[in-house]
Amino acid sequence: MDRPIVVGFAGNPNCGKTTLFNAFTGANLKVANWPGVTVERVEGETEYKGQRLKLIDLPGIYSLSSYSIEEKVSRRCIMEENIDVIVNVVDASSLERNLYLTLQLLEMKKPVILALNMMDIVEERGMEIDLHRLPEMLGGIPVVPVSARKRTGLDVLLHAVVHHFEEGPQDVVMQYHKEIEEKIAAVEEKLSVHYGELVHSRWYAIKLLERDSEIEETYRKAVLEKENNYEKEIIFQKYEYIDEVVEETLVNRESKSQATDRIDTVLTHPVWGLPIFLGIMAGVFFLTFTIGDFLKGYFELGIEIFSDAVLHLLEVIHTSDWMISLVVDGIIAGVGGILTFLPNIFILFLALAFLEDSGYMARVAYVMDNIMSKMGLSGKAFLPMVLGFGCTVPAIMATRALEKEKDRKKTILVIPFMSCSARLPIYVLLAGCFFGKYAMLAAFSMYVIGLFMAILVSLIIGKIEKAQAENNLLIELPEYKTPNMRTIGVYVWEKVKDYLTKAGTTIFVASIVLWFLLNFNFHGLTTDVAQSFGAIIGRFLVPVLAPAGLGMWQIGVALISGISAKEVVVSSFSVLFGIGNINSAVGMAEMTQVLEQSGFGALNAYCLMLFCLLYVPCAATIGTIRKETHSWKWMFGMIGFQLILAWGVALVVYQIGRLVF
Repeated sequence: MDRPIVVGFAGNPNCGKTTLFNAFTGANLKVANWPGVTVERVEGETEYKGQRLKLIDLPGIYSLSSYSIEEKVSRRCIMEENIDVIVNVVDASSLERNLYLTLQLLEMKKPVILALNMMDIVEERGMEIDLHRLPEMLGGIPVVPVSARKRTGLDVLLHAVVHHFEEGPQDVVMQYHKEIEEKIAAVEEKLSVHYGELVHSRWYAIKLLERDSEIEETYRKAVLEKENNYEKEIIFQKYEYIDEVVEETLVNRESKSQATDRIDTVLTHPVWGLPIFLGIMAGVFFLTFTIGDFLKGYFELGIEIFSDAVLHLLEVIHTSDWMISLVVDGIIAGVGGILTFLPNIFILFLALAFLEDSGYMARVAYVMDNIMSKMGLSGKAFLPMVLGFGCTVPAIMATRALEKEKDRKKTILVIPFMSCSARLPIYVLLAGCFFGKYAMLAAFSMYVIGLFMAILVSLIIGKIEKAQAENNLLIELPEYKTPNMRTIGVYVWEKVKDYLTKAGTTIFVASIVLWFLLNFNFHGLTTDVAQSFGAIIGRFLVPVLAPAGLGMWQIGVALISGISAKEVVVSSFSVLFGIGNINSAVGMAEMTQVLEQSGFGALNAYCLMLFCLLYVPCAATIGTIRKETHSWKWMFGMIGFQLILAWGVALVVYQIGRLVF
C-alpha cells in the first residue's frame, strides 16, 4: 500500500505505553506516573520489512467515556483519524484494571492487538498468564508479550500489527445479559434507519444506552424514548466478564507481592503522608545544596578562567572599552552566572525524576486529594501543581486534564506559586549570601510557603464561591519499581537542555539589554551607573518597594528584568553591582558586603526571595496563561493579583520582622 499503516497506542496511565512508543520512534518524551501530561497526541514513524508505520501515542485513559479531555481526545482520534490498528498496551501485572479499556476498544470494530507489557513483574511475583487462553477469550486478537523497558518483543509486535491489519477487525467478543443485548439491537436498528450503516454502530449503541452526552448530541434520533441510564449495569457486566477472563488466564494470582501495600500504609497515611512528603523534599534540597554546591565550584572556576581569557584576548586585539564591558561585564557575567547553577538544577531534576519514575509522586497527589477537595478544587488539580516545581509552562498546559473550566482557571491561578527551577538560582544566591549554615532551610522554606499560599488562595476563593469539589481524584497508584535509567536520563537531559537553551537565548539577550540600560542615558554612553536608564527606572519603583524592604533601585531593575526569565534576576545582580562570578565564595562575599553597606540585610534578602516567589511569572508563562485561558482579561488580572500579593506579603514580613528583630 502507498500510505503508511496508522497505528494508535492506547492504554491506561502507567502501563508503559509512552515508553513503548519511544522504543519504536526514538522520541524523547516525558514518561509520567499520572494522566494529564500527554494530553495532546504525539506522532512518530517507523518501518517493518518495507512497510511504513505511522504511530500515534494517545493520552493515557482508563475508559472511552467522555468525562475528561484525555478520553475525548483518544476516542475522537480513534474514530475520526483513520487509525487502522490499535495497539492496546496493558500492564500485565494489573489485568483486572487494564482489560476494561480493552473490551471497550474491541467494541469499536477496529483491529486490536494486546501488548502485554511488564511481564517481568508478573514473573517476579511468581504468576503466569495463559497466552493461549487469553486471546481465545478476547475474540482471537493477537496477544504479544513485550517489555518496553528491556525493548524485547518489539519485532513480534510490529509483525502482528502488519498481519492483523490485513485480516481486519475481530467479531463481537463480549455478550451482555439478554435485556442489554435487546436494547443494543434496538438502538442499532434506529441508528441504521436514521444514519445508515455505521462501522461503530454497536459501540455507538452502547454509548447511547450509557447516556453519553457527546454521542447523544450527535445521534439523538437513535435515542430510545424514556430510557434509563444503563451505564452502571454495562460496567458491572464488563467487570463480570473481566473476572472470568482473569480467573481462567492468570495462574498463581494469590502470590502477588504485598510490598507496595505495606509501603503505602505509611507513605499514604492520612496524617503522616504530608509530613513525609515534605521531609523527602527537604532531603532533595539537602542534596541539591550539598552535592550541587560542591560541583558548582568547578563550574565557577571554569567560568572565571574563560572570562579572564576573553578579557585578555580583547585587550590584545585593542578592543574598545565599551565592547570589553559589554562582553565581559554584560554577556559573560550574565550568562556565566546562570550556568554555574547547572549542577544544582541537575541534582534537583535527577532527584525528582527518581521520585516520579519510582511511583512515589502519584502517592503525593493521592495524599493531597482530601486537602484539594476542601479547597474547592478537584484532586486532579494537584498533579499540575507538582509539575510546577519543574516548570510552570507545562504545568499550566497540564490543567487540560481538569473537566471544568472553573477548576482549570483556579488551578492556573495558583500554579505560579510553585517554585519552578528558574527560581532556584535566586534562592541559592540570596540564601548563600545571608543565611550561612541555614541557607538550605531558607531556600526550602520558599517551596513550603509557595505550597501554603496556593492552598490559602484556593481556600479563600472556594469560601467566596462556596464551592466544594465535585470531581475527586481518580488515579492509579502504580507498583513501586526501580526507576528506569534511560527514562530518567531522557527526562533530566530534556530539562538541562531547556536550561542551557534559555541561557543561550533569553538570558543572553536580557544580559545585553540590561547592559545597555546600565551604560546609556539620554546623553549617550555613561560610566556612572547611577545616571543610566536603568537607574532612572529603578528609582521610579523605590517608593513602592521600600516599605517591603526592597528600597534599592538595583532591585527594581532586577525584578523587571526577571520577567523575561527568573534566572535573569541573578545575572542582573552580577551586572548591576559589577561583581564577576557572583556565585563563587568570593563573589557572594563581595555582594553581601555591598548590600550590607546599603542597609540590606538578611530580613531584606528573605523579603526579596518571597517577592520573587510570588510576583509575576516569566514571559513564557504569561503567554501560556493567555493561550490556555483564551482571555487577555484573565492574564492581566493574574499579573495584577500576583504583583499585589507579592508586595503585600513582603511588606507584612518586613514590617513585622523589623519589630521582632
